[in-house]
Amino acid sequence: MITKVTENDAAEIAAIYNYYIRESVATFDTEEWQTEKMEQRIITLSSSYPYIVYRTEDGKIAGFCYAHPWKEKDAYSRTLETTVYVSPEHTGCGIGQKLMEELIDICRKKGFMTLIACITEGNENSFRLHRKLGFKQVSHFKKVGMKFNRFLDVIDYELIL
Repeated sequence: MITKVTENDAAEIAAIYNYYIRESVATFDTEEWQTEKMEQRIITLSSSYPYIVYRTEDGKIAGFCYAHPWKEKDAYSRTLETTVYVSPEHTGCGIGQKLMEELIDICRKKGFMTLIACITEGNENSFRLHRKLGFKQVSHFKKVGMKFNRFLDVIDYELIL
């Protein structure tokens, strides 16, 4: 079931996100997030932008998804960047797609024009998901991030709503 995020979800969301910090290049964060930091991010983002979670039947969070400003200048105010993470126990179950479909629908209804997904090279699951949802590759930045002692590319995908 997809619901709007609450501040009380911060610990579970931080646990999912911290897994990706430790184990993957899906995020360029290198230090784990404490619950308090995640709670503040939830409060800040969800007050102005869509932020949703996928809950299992027992109420646990299996994934989260949100949109946030792509750039800070006013001219970009109708363009958002998307973020989606699924707990490692629930990958491959379609949760990421359900979250993204809901996020796209919310953004469309709120009058946003464009969604951008910034995906690290090698994240084939994310590439496939975004292409399936209609996103098109619009850029490929070479060696712009470093994690686990290697330089990584970032590929941007865009969806015009």
